[in-house]
Amino acid sequence: MSYCNYILAVDDIPDNLFLFKLALEQEGYNVVTVDSGKEALEKIEQYPPDLILLDVMMPGMDGYEVTQKIRQHPNLPFIPIILITAHEDSSVVKGLDVGADEFIRKPVRVDELQARVRSLLRLKQTIDQRDNFVSCLTHDLRTPLVAADRMLYLIQQENFGKISEPLHDVITAMINNNQNLLQMLNNLLEVHCYDVGQKILSFVTFNLTDLIKEIVTELSPLMQEKNLDVKVDFSDDEAIVNGDRLEIRRVLTNLISNAIKFTDQGFIAVRMIAKDENNCSMICLEIEDTGIGISPENQLAIFERFRQGNHKRSGHGLGLYLCHQIIEAHEGTLEVESEVGKGSLFTICLPTNLNVMT
Repeated sequence: MSYCNYILAVDDIPDNLFLFKLALEQEGYNVVTVDSGKEALEKIEQYPPDLILLDVMMPGMDGYEVTQKIRQHPNLPFIPIILITAHEDSSVVKGLDVGADEFIRKPVRVDELQARVRSLLRLKQTIDQRDNFVSCLTHDLRTPLVAADRMLYLIQQENFGKISEPLHDVITAMINNNQNLLQMLNNLLEVHCYDVGQKILSFVTFNLTDLIKEIVTELSPLMQEKNLDVKVDFSDDEAIVNGDRLEIRRVLTNLISNAIKFTDQGFIAVRMIAKDENNCSMICLEIEDTGIGISPENQLAIFERFRQGNHKRSGHGLGLYLCHQIIEAHEGTLEVESEVGKGSLFTICLPTNLNVMT
């Protein structure tokens, strides 16, 4: 099967599927047909198509719901979706809002269907080429930075001869700048993977309490250096969750590190609370600091991509955006409350039994 020509057609009426298959195979596409939304999702999970033709009115799961589930899936690439309906009262607005790209009414004209498919496949090709460019660019930029970092470290260790104290300080500053660039590139690549649905999460069952203790222990020297008090409060020593441990670790490390960076005196508190919301068991983590705080206008956009704060310590606007993406992929929430000059409170809520969509 040619990857570039794989189209999935979904309709509960066999005659419609036969028409779609005949019309598109004339254009050289490989067409797979299924007669329900449930089967379509299973097919898409196993082998994502390049385009989906999807009937709106189907028993069980309609086209709107199928489209929404596809668009909410954290690990799928961009797949163009054409919704097809025989009913005049079908909502184009609803279809577009849930993530469809085109809307065709029955009886379907073969030439119109073929033209829309060609158009959307060209769009997908453009997006895929852009995504490959970003991935290659970040990889190619990382390679010389890593090499330079290693060389600078060898010079700093005087492997090539003695260096003066002023030169040692300059090299240390260069290494720090290099590390910042590498971190920024790593974050950019991670953000890109989430944005285009290429990030694959590895869900495992793990003890969230142990993970928090591990991170706090690692970051304690930074808090001690600034004479900050550390307050850790767990309601449960066995807080078991299902998720990607490395990605959750990335979020917690980022939030606690930010709390340390923007706090000059007072404390950093990490609390964990078990909650039940809408018949769903949740574990909520609160990370509080007594730092500089965040203005109301900055709070509104704090989780947007490349949204930098106006403080000199602010980063490149990727860290909190990435944290938000990770928590959303775990079907959780990330919120902030803050007051300038008094500190900030970030709250993460995660379901204890995450039902990964298939």
